[in-house]
Amino acid sequence: MNDVSRRGTDETANSSTSTQRETPTTMCQHQPPCPTAESADRESARLVAPHPEQGWSLLCNGVVLFEDTGELLPDGKIIAPHRPLGPDQVMTAA
Repeated sequence: MNDVSRRGTDETANSSTSTQRETPTTMCQHQPPCPTAESADRESARLVAPHPEQGWSLLCNGVVLFEDTGELLPDGKIIAPHRPLGPDQVMTAA
């Protein structure tokens, strides 16, 4: 029997090994620390992996910030784009 056919039936394999990674509570080592992904000012965290050619950047707090101002939070939550209004769309008080 060759190695390929025995691969799924090897009883000596260690089945107690976990493949899950522990996610650190924060990646930020800056002083003062960057805002968390849950905070309202999360977009002000430092860039750790800018990819403008692909239209996204990874922030220090784990947020993926997209060029259209949409966001993907570390927990998988999606924040819709929130572009500022142009001058023709701003309402002024009378």
